[in-house]
Amino acid sequence: MNALDPLPMLLAEGLRKSFGATEVLSGVDLVVPRSATVVLIGASGSGKTTLLRCLNHLETPSAGVVWLDGETLGGSYVGTAGAWVPAPEAQISRQRAQIGFVFQRFNLFPHLSTLDNVAIGPRRVLGLGAAEARERAARALQRVHLGAHLHKRPSDLSGGQQQRVAIARSLAMEPKVILFDEPTSALDPELVNEVLEVMLELASTGMTMVVVTHEMSFAADVGTQIVFMSGGRVCEAGPPERIFHNPEREETRQFLRFFSGRSRSPRASP
Repeated sequence: MNALDPLPMLLAEGLRKSFGATEVLSGVDLVVPRSATVVLIGASGSGKTTLLRCLNHLETPSAGVVWLDGETLGGSYVGTAGAWVPAPEAQISRQRAQIGFVFQRFNLFPHLSTLDNVAIGPRRVLGLGAAEARERAARALQRVHLGAHLHKRPSDLSGGQQQRVAIARSLAMEPKVILFDEPTSALDPELVNEVLEVMLELASTGMTMVVVTHEMSFAADVGTQIVFMSGGRVCEAGPPERIFHNPEREETRQFLRFFSGRSRSPRASP
């Protein structure tokens, strides 16, 4: 980056990840500016989910480095030679707590109420007292329009409501960035828009987000930058107007033709 550019919230340089002899990420660079919504698109198996998991060190990159708000994740360069020294797990956990992650599956505790599912992170990870954690959880649930469902169990909620609880769980940690891994892929079609609408609202408030999705209309509406991945590499990146209407790579054009008309956006809803 140019030295005059503002410090990005999240920066990945030369990320590689191999599982055995299979290289899944092949030197990925990614810049996520503050308050931006970067949308990762590409076919299944292109490396999108692995990239997300490396960004918050759920997977340790085989090579490369991730920076969060100017701080290296998972280790640091030391000495005049700049040798990389891995961080202790306690430091990695502290850093990971600053990065929300919304998975495809909701992963809620079935025996806990909606409120306590959201409050458990601030209590266990951030060390807040029970009352303060529940107050923070209630505010997060209000943001995702679930203030009337605080005391329900997950089994009493629809799939879309459960995914909104998962989003509130990330918000309650007050993260610097939230990563979304196909958050609507496990939902019935009629429940997709309620989750996309919440994400659209978060983007409008300046939450920094990295989103993996196959909802191309939503990506065009909410994305500040679209990143097309294939074969573990970034093939093309740019603003949505260019990527969706005038992509430079034939591979990008073929992918977008396949998904044309197969996705939705809450802005298109009646």
